[in-house]
Formats: sequence, C-alpha cells, structure tokens
Amino acid sequence: MKKLLASALLAAGLHGLAGSAWAADCGEVSIAEMSWGSAGVAAHLDKFILEKGYGCTVTLVAGDTMPTFTSMNDKGVPDVAPEMWVNAVRKPLDAAIAEGRLIQLAPLLSEGGVEGWWIPKFLADAHSDIKTVQDALKHPDLFPAPGNPSRGAVHNCPSGWNCQVSTENLYRALAADKLGFDLVDTGSAAGLDGSIANAFETKTGWLGYYWAPTAILGKYEMTKLSFGVEHDKAEWDTCTAVPDCPHPKVNSYPTSDVFTVVTRAFSEKAGIAMDYMKTRQWDNHTVGKVLAWMGENRGTNEDAAKYFLENYEDMWTKWVSPEVAGKVKAAL
Repeated sequence: MKKLLASALLAAGLHGLAGSAWAADCGEVSIAEMSWGSAGVAAHLDKFILEKGYGCTVTLVAGDTMPTFTSMNDKGVPDVAPEMWVNAVRKPLDAAIAEGRLIQLAPLLSEGGVEGWWIPKFLADAHSDIKTVQDALKHPDLFPAPGNPSRGAVHNCPSGWNCQVSTENLYRALAADKLGFDLVDTGSAAGLDGSIANAFETKTGWLGYYWAPTAILGKYEMTKLSFGVEHDKAEWDTCTAVPDCPHPKVNSYPTSDVFTVVTRAFSEKAGIAMDYMKTRQWDNHTVGKVLAWMGENRGTNEDAAKYFLENYEDMWTKWVSPEVAGKVKAAL
C-alpha cells in the first residue's frame, strides 16, 4: 500500500510539474479583440480556453483589421488575431508568411464571411420560384418600398460602407429601376437592421444587402439569393466595387476568407495550445445564434463566449483534448 501511495504521489507530482511546464511554455499571450461582435466573442473564447485549459496568461488588446495586422507584422504584437478577414491584407500577409513572421491557422469561420442580397425565409418558402435575385425582381409587389408600396425596394448598405457602392452598381446592372424597384438608403447599420426587424414583425417582403455572421441573421431566418453568375474578381475590382462605374455588369459577391493569424513567436512558445488554435472553427449559423443571444440579453463579448461554452459543448470539445475539456468545464 505504501508503494502504491508513493507511486500515486510521484505521478501526481510529475503531472503537476508537467502542468507547470505546460503553462510556462505558453506563458503570456496577447490576443486582439476586434471591434465587431463575432471577433470580440472569439477573442474571449480563446482567452477562456487558453487560460483555463492550457494555463496561459492572456491579455486582450483592442484591434481592427489593418492596425492589428500592421502591428503583428512590424512589432510581433499581439500574438493572436482570432478573426482576421484576410482578403483586406492578402498580399502583405502572404509576404509575412513567406518571410516567417506570421502564420495562418484554421479558418475560424468555416464558410468564410458571406455577403449578398437576401429575402426572409418565410417569403422564400411561400414562393419557391424565387431562387435568384433576378427571380425576386420579377415581383416588385412582394417587396413594397417604404412609403411607396406601388414600387418594390432594394435596401442598400449603410452610407459610407464599401458595400453601398457594390449594391448600387448591381442595382444598375440588373436594371432594377426599370423593373419597378427603388434603391432605398437605410442610412445606418441600425436603419438596415430595423428594416429587417420590421419586415419580420409585419410579415412583409424584404430584399436587400446583408452579410454573415451577424446577430440579425442569427435572430431572423433569411435566405441568400444567387445572382446567377460566378464571382468575377477582375470585374469586381475594376467596376462592381468602384463608385459610379459607368457600365456595371451582374456579379456575385466574393466570399471573404477569415482565418486565425498568429506570430511566429507565439507558435514557438504556445506548445500544445497550438493544436487548439489550428483546429477550432465555427459556422456562421452558430455565430449568428450566439450574437443574437448577446443582443437580446445585453451581454458582453465575455458573456457570449461563456454562453457558447455552456450551450455548444458538442462543438468546442472537439477542438481540445478530453483533459483540457475537463479543465474548461470545471472553470465554467
């Protein structure tokens, strides 16, 4: 019995030492908490799992795509950008990867960032013939314009956003004006969200620009319509995304690549925590549901991260070992 007890104590001691070494390997980690919802929740999710599951000491720093990338590339901080929309920094990121400064890991959003023109699912279900934007434009009566129900409405992106330009160009390329549709300026993100909420409350048709993952698409079921053509990058860069392009053509929105990016230094010190960083990803529907919960409950990014851990165990436990999962559950 004494030998068994001694062996158990020795094993416990070795396990403790291993845990300490593990934590020491991970050490202090800085994570960018981007200014939009999904990225902010992802930052807190990583913080909780790295701290409780891997023994890291995590600091969150405010960030946005361009300043965070520039700081990581030039200064090596922060260590981690959980949700980097890499299309905006593709060329310099490729150079940083080739030169060994940064590493691109898992696609955090498994479907990428999605943009397009959408209609309510209840309308799509009731009108199975509407599969494309062109199909929808045959029915201005189903999408009444605010204050002028004799015309249909295409709801535009908020003023000053890049998507306002692409939506206007596509509206002209589709000759939507001649088909009985007005291009409606929603004014702001709140105005755009409010128009969707009102459509669902009144069970009225709605057609316009939106993107995922977002709280609105987590709360309201929408169907994205096809433009009937593949994305033409050359056309997009030279016309679709260019203000007042004289002769726009019908085009599809690109899917934005969204990856986790880390510094080389982090990859070398993080040890087994890198296995988690290379693996974890979630889909837009799940992110939308989490963001919708956060909005409805006036929760913080941290609240939403814990909500996800408590309610989507089947998903996140696949990202980590059973031992790490046990530590994270215990911490909750």
